[in-house]
Amino acid sequence: MSAASFGFVSLLLLAAALPAASGLSASAVVSAPAAELPAQAFVNLSEASNGPVSRDAYGVTTRAELLRQQYTLTYTTTWSGPIRWPFPTPVRISSDFGYRPPPCSGCSSYHTAVDFDPGAGQPIYAIAEGVVKESVDGYGSWGNYVVLEHRINGQTVVSSYAHMQRGSSPLVAGQVVKVGEFVGLVGATGQVTGAHLHLEIDVDGQKVDPFAWLSANAG
Repeated sequence: MSAASFGFVSLLLLAAALPAASGLSASAVVSAPAAELPAQAFVNLSEASNGPVSRDAYGVTTRAELLRQQYTLTYTTTWSGPIRWPFPTPVRISSDFGYRPPPCSGCSSYHTAVDFDPGAGQPIYAIAEGVVKESVDGYGSWGNYVVLEHRINGQTVVSSYAHMQRGSSPLVAGQVVKVGEFVGLVGATGQVTGAHLHLEIDVDGQKVDPFAWLSANAG
């Protein structure tokens, strides 16, 4: 095939390959400018400002502190005064003060406390204003317990709250507590047969019957 014939056939093939509906000529397709793309933004990370992170906005709230907030009670006409029962409503007593058959191996036959049984997980409250002498989350016979010291009618009164749930008391030694302030939750830590509050009251160095003492002094 001559060069002229080859060129003519090439033009025919090119014309046939172009879409008929486009209305564009071969020269128009070749010379059409490419669409302009937006320029890509560039950020110099070394110049970026990362302000200091303020740690003051963060804090850690313990379970005991959350329990304190949850179980803080307001004063009521039936549960008020400078001396109160450890619960704002009447609860069952499972073991009295004095002699008793030992309820478990190693348990005492002379009970120097009263066992209140409102149910596991119930909140316990301080019977009077005082100072925390001990706050122990231990594994002894009392388990998790708190001891408060009060000054009442010229006497030194010590109240002890034993067998509470682990990690439930927000109180620390040396802290001043108000009457009716949250102490912890009823539990079954230490040497027990079930969940209850073991409450002891000591007046001027002598253990007394907590039920009788509270009956005589609490509002």
